[in-house]
Amino acid sequence: MNQLVEFAKSALVVVNIFFVVYLIGYSTYLFLSSVIGSLMLFKHRNYRKLSNRISDDYYVPVSVLVPAHNEELTVVDTVKSLLDLDYKLYEIIVIDDGSTDDTSKVLVDYFEMEEIDRPVRLQLHTQPIKRVYETNDYKVKITLITKDNGGKADALNAGINMSECPYFMSIDADSILQADSLENIARPILADERIVACGGVIRISNGLKIENGKVNEYHLPKGILVSMQVLEYDRSFLASRILFDQFNGNLIISGACGLFKKDISLAAGGYDADTVGEDFELVIKLHVFCKMHKIDYRVKYVPEAICWSQAPTTIGDLMKQRRRWNKGLLQGMYKYKELLFNPKYGLISFVSFLYYLIYELLTPFIEIFGLATMVISYFLDLLNTKFMLMFMLIYILFGGILSLCTFLSRLHVENIKLSLGDVLKAMFLCVLEITVLRYIVLLARISSFFGYKKNKKIWDRAERISVEYKSSVYK
Repeated sequence: MNQLVEFAKSALVVVNIFFVVYLIGYSTYLFLSSVIGSLMLFKHRNYRKLSNRISDDYYVPVSVLVPAHNEELTVVDTVKSLLDLDYKLYEIIVIDDGSTDDTSKVLVDYFEMEEIDRPVRLQLHTQPIKRVYETNDYKVKITLITKDNGGKADALNAGINMSECPYFMSIDADSILQADSLENIARPILADERIVACGGVIRISNGLKIENGKVNEYHLPKGILVSMQVLEYDRSFLASRILFDQFNGNLIISGACGLFKKDISLAAGGYDADTVGEDFELVIKLHVFCKMHKIDYRVKYVPEAICWSQAPTTIGDLMKQRRRWNKGLLQGMYKYKELLFNPKYGLISFVSFLYYLIYELLTPFIEIFGLATMVISYFLDLLNTKFMLMFMLIYILFGGILSLCTFLSRLHVENIKLSLGDVLKAMFLCVLEITVLRYIVLLARISSFFGYKKNKKIWDRAERISVEYKSSVYK
């Protein structure tokens, strides 16, 4: 019995050491990625001051795809914002994926669209298309596809089939692109023809006032839950994605703001309709496809391309969103598990893929297991309580300060002014985010491992709110 107790004590010591090393490793990563991210943002800002805008003769033709399911409240404003883009050579394609509300009707009525009989080249398999509507009465052509429900990936594949441009961009139907976003996300392609995909920044639009595609007034949302997500989003997009971009290692391009080369995407097989993380799966697929076929390629992150998207306003909706994200992460990483420790993929394997495995996919289990061993160690008198409390406090303050710094860096680079009240609110919430929101997300991630193969094609529904969007051009 004594030997068993001694063994248990030895094991707990090893686990506690692992947990401390794990937290130190994550904190070090956050620090390096935040510093590098901030420096790159300031570098990009200075570069933009010296560079000229895209010449009218050098626009990259882009098909903007808007998959929608029961989005009657927001889809018109989304299309209006796309018409306000500072860009000329593009088309807008909205794909109504079996909506049961008036998503199609509000679009047809508002933009006075007419049903057309246009053949669609079925390069990617999708659920049957019912009707196609179109209008050429605006700045660019607007097309609406109505089809049987097949999920977001299936809707995007239908949009690719309908698209006429060599590049396509996906944007969610509850999102709004800033006026210069399409120009910014397309600019790298003019400089480097090897680019097969570009990703932009997702920022939270709750409580935002946007006029003619530009932010008219910015302040932190009123709700504490949404405000914490603002800090979380800025840290996530500023940190890891800029860092991974330095070695062509980005594995995620958000489905709300991603630009892809059409011929390579088609050759790779398009979006996978059997996963809920279609954006993550497509980017990994492009990495694997280009590596296998010895194609010199690049996947870029463009921090100047900003998409404003709605964040969940309730804990229930937040849990559903993060559960879906983690399901997509799990499915994508399992499907391409051969990337792990595979020298053929270089730093993508040994840095990017390993990071998402340890610090994203397995984080819930590692952290909960670590907390459990701390409790057991306490009762076995193996825990230096004072040291552990001090260590956790330093970790919380460290993470909170980094979140605050990345948030303020982003606002400074974008020349957005924040009121003193919002600054004080952000200082309070940066600590609350790492101590409260983090564990809400952990619970959602854990729940995603149970029954993750079910309901792949069901769109997660969250309560929508109307963003205050104004246009001086469109009614």
